Amino acid sequence: MTGWRARLGFLVPPGNPTVETEMITLAPPGVTVHFTRLVAHGATGSHAGQEERNQTMVAHAAESAALLAMVKPDVIMLTHTATSYTLGPQKEAELIARLSEQCGTIVETAFASVLEALRVLGVRKVALGTPYGEETTLKGKALLEQHGFAVVSHGRLEGVRNIYDETPERAYRLGRSLDTDDVEAVFLGGTGMPTISILETLERDLGKPAISAASAMMWRALHLAGVRAPITGYGRLLTSVD
Repeated sequence: MTGWRARLGFLVPPGNPTVETEMITLAPPGVTVHFTRLVAHGATGSHAGQEERNQTMVAHAAESAALLAMVKPDVIMLTHTATSYTLGPQKEAELIARLSEQCGTIVETAFASVLEALRVLGVRKVALGTPYGEETTLKGKALLEQHGFAVVSHGRLEGVRNIYDETPERAYRLGRSLDTDDVEAVFLGGTGMPTISILETLERDLGKPAISAASAMMWRALHLAGVRAPITGYGRLLTSVD
């Protein structure tokens, strides 16, 4: 049977070419990954129009989720951190509850996965790095703080024309630039920015945990699906099965 351990579903922003590649790479044996595009209009990957695209994806999320639910996934993950910044905690919880009831399965968000990952790692003081514009980055900082984390360092990639053209090397340098003595873990947000290939190296060089939205949502999806499968080579979070 396809997905004999678990089937994981991912709702992906329309222009994002990164989520599929990274989730397929991370999927352990017996776990299959399945994807449906969210609806958004306008230029993809640009800072301009980010908020409008977020709102459109939320407005049409039920349609996209209904298509993905047809493969009967054990978990559906909304793979866009900035959507959570737009929604805030209450509206996000309401959206997830509606989608879960509609699809008859567990629904989670990338951002909620990050929150749980930080708690499991036992960190409270975080560095936040994003490929987003200043306004969206500050919304992410505020939301982390609203959930009780201290964002002691934050920054974003400079000169971004299209988030989906960014590189792991740029993500690595961003993570390095944000480290301070007070930082307990580095979080790289934005699922369009490729990150998983540099997390292990970043952790070794910093001597502290480094997670991304991508690593957190695969770790969380496996946990919610009841799959205990440590994944090595992508940072200490994915080796945890508790």
